[in-house]
Amino acid sequence: MTKPSPDRPLADKIALVTGASRGIGAATARALGAAGAHVILTARTAAGLEAVEEAIYAEGGSATIAPLDLTENESISKLAAAIGSRWDALDVMVLNAATLGSLSAVPAIDGKDFAKVLTLNVSAQAALLTAFDPMLRKSAAARIIGLTSRVARTPRAYWGMYGASKAAFENLLLSYGEEVRHLSPARVAILDPGATRTAMRARAFPGEDPETLKGPEVVADRIAALAISGFEPGHFERID
Repeated sequence: MTKPSPDRPLADKIALVTGASRGIGAATARALGAAGAHVILTARTAAGLEAVEEAIYAEGGSATIAPLDLTENESISKLAAAIGSRWDALDVMVLNAATLGSLSAVPAIDGKDFAKVLTLNVSAQAALLTAFDPMLRKSAAARIIGLTSRVARTPRAYWGMYGASKAAFENLLLSYGEEVRHLSPARVAILDPGATRTAMRARAFPGEDPETLKGPEVVADRIAALAISGFEPGHFERID
């Protein structure tokens, strides 16, 4: 067992990051790897995951990639089984993967599009918590951090589809946190990254100058700090 050091406080810890092929997910995976965790990277794009994995190794860390589509039946349970066959516990879980869907007035919401958004942003998150619950409970101090958006708590015109999915995600994750808080050391936090230079942000605000936004590494560093220092149950914060 590797002894944690000030430079690598997450040494001997196992972390899972979803949506890790780019943006906040990729930056978070690198930050956790730099802190000493062995990082399991999931996303649909294998090439993107391989690039992040190479960066983590180049920075002295270690990682495992697991390309998959979280919306496919049985993909999450198979991932959990594969990870559980190699490691006993999961110490950090960063639920970052999400999809924006279409920005439209509520009466104009397309049912099929809405279903896709809810499948990834809510149903897949519930499946991840279900599949990894046994491993999270085995950790000495599991930290589950979910990424949200301001529109989950502050409704905005034309953002009803995404906002509703994130509000549901927050409630789901915080409910899980309440269920385990007296049964295990696992703790749940919700983090709103605010305006950040990502592909999703560019799609939502095509006329915005990305150079005026903070980089994803700012958010990643905060996520890593939370994973290292811990937090109170149901912790929420926004990065401006």
